[in-house]
Amino acid sequence: MPTVKDRAQRRKGSVRRAVKAAANGRKRLSVHRSGKHIYAQVIDDVKGLTLASASSLEKDMRAKSGANVDAAKAVGSLVAKRAVEKGVKDVVFDRGSYRYHGRIKALGDAAREGGLNF
Repeated sequence: MPTVKDRAQRRKGSVRRAVKAAANGRKRLSVHRSGKHIYAQVIDDVKGLTLASASSLEKDMRAKSGANVDAAKAVGSLVAKRAVEKGVKDVVFDRGSYRYHGRIKALGDAAREGGLNF
């Protein structure tokens, strides 16, 4: 019987295949959510490089809790700002095994407002 971890890996693989099929040379905005923090990276899969990243662990974010929607919005806008500075506008959103809801949705919406298209 598959464990919770096995099912999450399966969902993540399914999402990753769909993201890579839809990429068409676009960069990938990958999101990781833990119980206490949220992380986002813009990745160039062709070169294997991380172009921009942001997380709720950074010094200017530490005043807030990293485990709420407000922190996710701040991380989304920060990663979008850093990506636009590097010349990246069009990305594909990789939500991993997480539902597009709550903190993940807040990060995605803030990234859109920050100038990223997905």
